[in-house]
Amino acid sequence: MTDTLSIIIVEPDRDRALPIVDSLRAAGSFDIHVISDPTWLARQIEERRPDVVLIDLANPSRDILEELAVASGPLERPVAMFVDSSDEGLSAAAIEAGVSAYVVDGMQPSRVKPVLDAAIARFRMFQRMRTELAETKRALEERKVIDRAKGMIMKARGVDEGEAYVILRKAAMNQNKRVADVAAALVLSAGLLG
Repeated sequence: MTDTLSIIIVEPDRDRALPIVDSLRAAGSFDIHVISDPTWLARQIEERRPDVVLIDLANPSRDILEELAVASGPLERPVAMFVDSSDEGLSAAAIEAGVSAYVVDGMQPSRVKPVLDAAIARFRMFQRMRTELAETKRALEERKVIDRAKGMIMKARGVDEGEAYVILRKAAMNQNKRVADVAAALVLSAGLLG
């Protein structure tokens, strides 16, 4: 995110939007754009590429949540949704769509900045978790490939697991590659030959 946050406020009612804009301007330096028509929300978010999206709707529809999910907005930026009332299914759908903060009882100007800060913090936490999960999955997949390659070397050369790893590591060093990359190449080659 940049030093000056760009914020889209989705608020169909101009009289409700103005106090929100004023509250944000009083709280800091933000680049604020108000969207009064939530139709084609995904397209509007994609065009503007804001740092944060604040949505204030009396009765949000599942269509708006689908628009958010289609835009991948919640995966790219914090989204805070303020609603006047909610049912259990809608709040769960909002969380599944990736909404960082879901506040019932509307957007009150005095609460906008603290909720904005919380949404950003929660978004960053989930972003770190997604990154760590992806890295863990990648490491696990690499480990599986290395184990398969070691098994192939053990069978072909009649060596134990430790020696197979030494052979694999030496080949990686000689080729100036990662052990996982050499193991993947070996497994792929064996698959083509077998």
